[in-house]
Amino acid sequence: MSEISLPSLGSLPSRLLRLYGGLALYGTGIGLQVESALGNDPWDVFHQGLAVRTGLSIGTWIILVGALVMLLWIPLRQKPGIGTISNIIFLGLFADAAIYLLPSPGHWTVAWAYLLSAIVAVALATVLYIGAGMGPGPRDGVMTGLIRLGLSVRLARFLIEISVVAIGWLLGGTVGVGTLLFAVAIGPITQVFTRWFPLPAQH
Repeated sequence: MSEISLPSLGSLPSRLLRLYGGLALYGTGIGLQVESALGNDPWDVFHQGLAVRTGLSIGTWIILVGALVMLLWIPLRQKPGIGTISNIIFLGLFADAAIYLLPSPGHWTVAWAYLLSAIVAVALATVLYIGAGMGPGPRDGVMTGLIRLGLSVRLARFLIEISVVAIGWLLGGTVGVGTLLFAVAIGPITQVFTRWFPLPAQH
């Protein structure tokens, strides 16, 4: 399979296009999964739970939690980039816009279409914004920081995601088949997209 031709990743305009296009697509994916009501991804179970308890929007909590999570970067010695700051600010705005604009599915087939589209959108969005090479998202940075402390990728991700799912569910966030399907499918689908949108080499 041939790779999709993109502008050189070394040019600033193309990197910004990947970054902000990826964040917009990620926010759309969040909106689709929330509106499906079949179960959110782990972090958005947490964000929705906070929204239920406070009356603030899910997007607002995405922004606030992202900013608070960055405080954990200090002991983990992680360094933010423009992509990190943009993730904090814009992801929540795009998510709120998608939730506001998307009609609620009136039938289970539409709900499932939302869910499956959400997983694909988030997978592609992840490849796009990480591929911009402008800094990880705040939540990704915590995982990579834990890995630097000696935890495996699998264990670091498991500990983070099981914690936010549990707390979010207790707060009133939606956990369901969509949560499980997201956890199982997001890795393989993301890997498929890296064949078409290759990530920059790590040094």
